[in-house]
Amino acid sequence: MILAKLSKPEFEYDIHSLIKAFFPEENVSATAEDKKYEEEITLQFQVEYEPQQIKIEWKGKNQESHDRSFPVDFSDRTETKNELKQNFYQILSEITGKKLPWGTLTGIRPTKIPMKFLEEGKTEEEIRTYMQKTYFASDEKIDLSIDIAERELEILKKIDYENGYSLYIGIPFCPTTCLYCSFTSYPLVSWRQKVDSYLDALEKELDYVAVKFGKKHLNSIYIGGGTPTTLEPYQLDRLIRKIRCSFDLSHCLEFTVEAGRPDSITEEKLKVIKNHDITRISINPQSMQQKTLDVIGRKHTVEEIKEAYALARKTGFDNINMDIIAGLPGEDISDMEDTLAQIAQMHPDSLTVHSLAIKRAARMEMEDLNRDAKETHEILSGMIERAAKAAKEMDLFPYYLYRQKNMKGNFENVGYAKVDKAGIYNILIMEEKQPIIA
Repeated sequence: MILAKLSKPEFEYDIHSLIKAFFPEENVSATAEDKKYEEEITLQFQVEYEPQQIKIEWKGKNQESHDRSFPVDFSDRTETKNELKQNFYQILSEITGKKLPWGTLTGIRPTKIPMKFLEEGKTEEEIRTYMQKTYFASDEKIDLSIDIAERELEILKKIDYENGYSLYIGIPFCPTTCLYCSFTSYPLVSWRQKVDSYLDALEKELDYVAVKFGKKHLNSIYIGGGTPTTLEPYQLDRLIRKIRCSFDLSHCLEFTVEAGRPDSITEEKLKVIKNHDITRISINPQSMQQKTLDVIGRKHTVEEIKEAYALARKTGFDNINMDIIAGLPGEDISDMEDTLAQIAQMHPDSLTVHSLAIKRAARMEMEDLNRDAKETHEILSGMIERAAKAAKEMDLFPYYLYRQKNMKGNFENVGYAKVDKAGIYNILIMEEKQPIIA
């Protein structure tokens, strides 16, 4: 394991996240507490917060110790954090011989930086210089974040920041639980008798929100999960009717229902959703490789994905998103290329490309988790590069981006969409421009 011992509890999260980005397979502890560890410590840092400087000492197993000191102004916390992360990044880069695509950026919303500067009237060149100097981000990622921020600003012109809000409604049931999943979700077979009771409680919350926000404008609604289409047709109808009866939807720009798992989709359920004038849904294969679906616990076939998608189109849905995950167990770049080729034949209106997060993958006892960091980075980099290229060929453009803790290869999740099909809710939850009631 890797230990960062701090002289006082300051910037623990930032130090932990940065070390973890360089050493995703290692257990990492960043703490000011005196603890005993059962695991062998192979790399140790000592961080001393002195009156006008920070000193970092580090030592690997059976190696000589090294140190670095740099002046800081503790009265400016943001600048102090940036200085600390810059120096830690340089040390970790020297130790590993690696550079991270996002540099020192470990937060989940990197587009907030160019978004803020664009709103202030800064030029692209000013933003690019700042992100290079402050965060050591790569040119490729800087260009991506600026591109997305500009597109988001254009889409969000329609949003009422001051008097608007959005609504997220969670349905915590799935046909089965995928091995990589960390969401609150329960297999329907064990909870089927509780679903109506859950909806009873949900309706009480909806009544409260409708009254509490009665003078606000509801801009977007997202029914997610779990898998909302695990609900029976009458339950789906009940829920959507309740929403439509309780809320003024005259300001609602988008209403999304995650259909998600193909094994939960039926023609009757799709018709219920469509009859309520909802046209944006998600059908999420995660992979179009049968070997992968079997391993991760998706109890459906590749052919069923295609059938569910065709059924949705036949029912009249003209705004369908599909999710895929880069870095699933056992997959290589050729698997991703095949998945993308099959998805391209279906012509989705948007495509979200996720990078698998280590915290989820840790549940999987899969041989590919033993790949070294360099191999993992190369495979993921290739997958993400192919996905961006394929999205462009499908006339889908990047419109939102976010990151998660402990993502394999320190990459990102990117949503691609046709010009007029970008998911408004997705942008709102990333950019934090208005309240979202869940």
